[in-house]
Amino acid sequence: MKNRVITVKGVEVAVVSRHDQDYISLTDMLRNFGDESILYNWLRNRNTIEFLGIWEQLYNPGFKPLEFDRFRSQAGLNSFALSPKKWIEATAAIGLYAKAGRGGGTYAHRDIAFEFGSWLSPEFKLYLIKEFQRLKDEEARSTALEWSFQRTLSKVNYKIHTDAIKEHLIPPRLSKAQASTVYASEADLLNVALFGLAASQWRQANPEQPGNMRDSATLEQLVVLSNLESLNAVLIHQGMAAPARLTQLNAIAITQMRSLLGWGAIRQLGATKTKLQK
Repeated sequence: MKNRVITVKGVEVAVVSRHDQDYISLTDMLRNFGDESILYNWLRNRNTIEFLGIWEQLYNPGFKPLEFDRFRSQAGLNSFALSPKKWIEATAAIGLYAKAGRGGGTYAHRDIAFEFGSWLSPEFKLYLIKEFQRLKDEEARSTALEWSFQRTLSKVNYKIHTDAIKEHLIPPRLSKAQASTVYASEADLLNVALFGLAASQWRQANPEQPGNMRDSATLEQLVVLSNLESLNAVLIHQGMAAPARLTQLNAIAITQMRSLLGWGAIRQLGATKTKLQK
């Protein structure tokens, strides 16, 4: 779970990633307004319950509408009370969740957090949206820089890779056209090892896509591609035949992709590079 912090009107508010969505700490948002009784009063409000129920029906296939209807029918009664835990357990809601331990509290999907911000203060809500958008803009710039950095790294390794091909796979008497064919074959060997497709197959399957399959690669794929290019150069120097290299590189690609997917540290590469440039 990736944790970030934004500062809203002098208050540090945690933002976490959960199921590839952004959730904002309602507990942190309360700091300048009072205790969690404010949150409970917001939850027991009929308009709030209707908002939460409609949100869940839109985005949560496991939501329990009968329990939602029961809460909605009780809203407004003096005896009615509702806590985040009770709402989540009764309806199987995903828009809210309670986190225990350090940094714990009640978190809400950003849509719901913005709605809660309106309850606290229209001014606070506007600053919350502004700071959240600033965070997302910074993350988008960081991701773009990471992708560009890895694409450059991939091109540098490709030079090492093609030098090894030139030394060990191209007979001296081949024409330039024949040499180009050998290069293309080696490039496709890596494409098949990592992407499962040759360049021509990808182009046929994606006629509307600009660039090539490597231009559409994810950050993790570009990291593995860089590694495969270096490893393939070593295997070529060792005299290993193309079929054996393809099998070995494919196994390495599978192992490395499994390791990299979901590993947050790789996303820090671009941020670190930005700090060094400053």
